[in-house]
Amino acid sequence: MRFSQSFLDEIRDRVPISDVVGKRVTWDRRKTNVSRGDYWACCPFHGEKSPSFHCEDRKGRYHCFGCGVSGDHFRFLTDLEGLSFPEAVQQIADMAGVAMPQPDPQAERREKERTSLLDVMEMATQFFQDQLQTASGAKARAYLRERGLTGRTIETFRLGFAPDSRNALKEFLSGKGVGKEQIEACGLVVHGPDVPVSYDRFRDRIMFPILSAREKVIAFGGRAMSPDAPAKYLNSNETELFHKGNVLFNFARARRASQGADGAGTIIAVEGYMDVIALHQAGIENAVAPLGTALTESQLDLLWKMTPQPVLCFDGDGAGIRAANRAVDLALPHLKPGRSVRFAMLPDGKDPDDLVRHDGREPFDKVLANARSLAEMVWLREVQGGEFDTPEKRAELEARLRQVTSVIADESVRRHYGQDMRDRLNAFLQGSAPFRNERRPFERGGRQSGGPRGASGARNIAAGPTAISDRLARSSLVSGQQAVPLLRESVLALTIVNHPQLLFDEYDEISTIEFDHRDLQRCWAMVLNAAAANGPRLTREILIEQLEAEGFGALIAALDQQVRYARLWTATVAAAPEDAREGYLQALALHRRSKALHWQRRELERELAHATEDGDLEVVPQLLRTLQEVQLEVTRLENQEAIIEGFGVLSGRVKGPAAR
Repeated sequence: MRFSQSFLDEIRDRVPISDVVGKRVTWDRRKTNVSRGDYWACCPFHGEKSPSFHCEDRKGRYHCFGCGVSGDHFRFLTDLEGLSFPEAVQQIADMAGVAMPQPDPQAERREKERTSLLDVMEMATQFFQDQLQTASGAKARAYLRERGLTGRTIETFRLGFAPDSRNALKEFLSGKGVGKEQIEACGLVVHGPDVPVSYDRFRDRIMFPILSAREKVIAFGGRAMSPDAPAKYLNSNETELFHKGNVLFNFARARRASQGADGAGTIIAVEGYMDVIALHQAGIENAVAPLGTALTESQLDLLWKMTPQPVLCFDGDGAGIRAANRAVDLALPHLKPGRSVRFAMLPDGKDPDDLVRHDGREPFDKVLANARSLAEMVWLREVQGGEFDTPEKRAELEARLRQVTSVIADESVRRHYGQDMRDRLNAFLQGSAPFRNERRPFERGGRQSGGPRGASGARNIAAGPTAISDRLARSSLVSGQQAVPLLRESVLALTIVNHPQLLFDEYDEISTIEFDHRDLQRCWAMVLNAAAANGPRLTREILIEQLEAEGFGALIAALDQQVRYARLWTATVAAAPEDAREGYLQALALHRRSKALHWQRRELERELAHATEDGDLEVVPQLLRTLQEVQLEVTRLENQEAIIEGFGVLSGRVKGPAAR
């Protein structure tokens, strides 16, 4: 019998793939991380002595880096044990505690009809593709060239053209034997009791096929060529195949890109079809878009199924900011530990297509690097443009923040958001005088005591409540090249040298690290080269031998001495693998956040200087507030300078001061 896709997806989701595979293999204790659902074993499909068979519960997939086999729950059972597909389904259903579906003639009929509708949509896609290459598609081809799309990109996304005719597609499909009911069921024609003769829904439009998660065409989006068209973009109507609020454009391709060996590890949600396609052409393949409407709850769930922290990208104009605020309200109730969103705001008047068309991906990468957390977006939305010069207004702000965060359903996340908002509020109010003329010394007509308004403004900014302190200036968070590596950089490098297996467990994250210390950066390049040359066989002894041969022995010894002096034992060879991994991930998160803060602080100080020099005094208060928020984050990181205190329980030591 045939199984519906929804049934197969349900039983796959209920049973971790490690439960299926784990009955036939023995997991490697050293490489496996049970808490992350990340498992390694010797491959059951070919003989090997070192584990290169990887199984990941989050993706529901397995892959052997030795022999190349890969698949899902069902493929594992059919390939390894020789079961038929129905037998494999039966076994997984039993593990899931789900009854096998009984033969349902009506359900089978609907499934056949659905399959036939997919065939019709495929025919329509080919028709539109062919029409793009005809004389009537010349204008559409010219438009796509003007937008900078290559022939390869057009082919990849299967872009097409609907001719300016009321019945061209309908007659084409009828000539292929497709019945009137099927054409109507696909949403390809406008029909109804008040329409005497049905006619093509899409006319004189560039066509964007919309694919399902199984990469089948289920709908279309059409971009009008005529400026007089009532709707610039037109989507298919709701059908048996297509429910707009449950679909993301480019979903399947972006999911594959984010999970591949070279994937970006996250998903970026932009606003339109052309944004997705332009980013793909620039090398950013992990982007999706809602279908002409605001992001829906179902679409947000789709994003979270692909990544725990998608990036939502919005235009920097008023409409984009309003859309971002709607997304904030959409996401807040559904936050969970480890599940959130980030917000990347584009320069005003620019969209992703504009950024990458002439200069490649670098400008867009910078926008992503400066993405704000959801907590930052909540804070900025509530304080931006506000006046808090009286106790009543400050109390109102506090109440509003409390109300906004109260919608978070998860108790733990709600509690931490409440604390975060209180911390921000306290820092904000402590840096603000209670009177408006003291809080905004650079507004037109105002003076700051001790000096005139104007050219001295830059000096006054430096002396204000958001000034960069001496402690911050000396901090390793924002300093440049050091005579010796920063402690955090030493922890990152030495942990990998002492526990090189982390390289293969977390390669996508680790391989992109950039160190400020030049010698450490060169040493790191040698570490990555050694990993590429030796693969999973790389040991600490082999790695140190190669590094010493390249002249890095003294540097490694200095790193070890620095780390031991600081009592950061998780970076040493004595640490258990689990403790080393945990300490490393914490250090990596702090390291990346510190670099982002460094860049953000520098940009804000530059903008403040320019605004003061140019006399653009209206933007100064907002820049000061934003800089103050950055400094608050810097202070928090400084308070976490001891990455891990004490000794980890997994290494058999005692945590806390008693170990010192």
